[in-house]
Amino acid sequence: MLEASNLECVRGERSLFAGVSFRLEEGEMLHIQGKNGSGKTSLLRMICGLSPPASGELRWHGTPLHQLGEAYRAQLCYLGHHNAIKDELTPIENLLSSARLAREALDDDAALDALELVGLGGREDLPCRYLSQGQKRRAALARLVHERRALWILDEPYVALDRAAVGLVAGLVGAHLQRGGLAVLTTHQAVAVPAGTVHELWLGSHDAPESGQQAT
Repeated sequence: MLEASNLECVRGERSLFAGVSFRLEEGEMLHIQGKNGSGKTSLLRMICGLSPPASGELRWHGTPLHQLGEAYRAQLCYLGHHNAIKDELTPIENLLSSARLAREALDDDAALDALELVGLGGREDLPCRYLSQGQKRRAALARLVHERRALWILDEPYVALDRAAVGLVAGLVGAHLQRGGLAVLTTHQAVAVPAGTVHELWLGSHDAPESGQQAT
């Protein structure tokens, strides 16, 4: 369970958001929306434990994040807006390197299967500098195929993807929720996830009756 109570984010002298609360159980996803500058990525960084809230608290299975440290990070898969792949490495080298850093078992055959699934079959040995932006995004997202950590935090996972790839990623997220995992993601796109329960959270003002600080 991931729970947030009255989170506030302050940058400089400006409050980006305040009073943000939500609760996620197994098999549930939080979809964070808001205009540019509303604090979406800042909220993800809080959930990752990378930056503390100005006020409020985050808890994982009832324990405050600041008390958990590495025990929490070991259950977390974070995929940022930037791909975090090395251009001089090939897709398969990047994927195997990510698995080693996460201390996950991933052999060459499983890595090749993941790259084939995301549409990079035949390009697994091509240095990533020669890939298009969409292909680089697919190389980064290939991590999700065999990912089994409990909490996925995804910042704009559908950027630079075509419709087929968007559907594939939504399916991977849905399968993760069906296994009892949790997910938090930001996206400007309305993408249906085929399993689990999805909660919506708006940061800042928008056309809904309320400002969206409470997840629904």
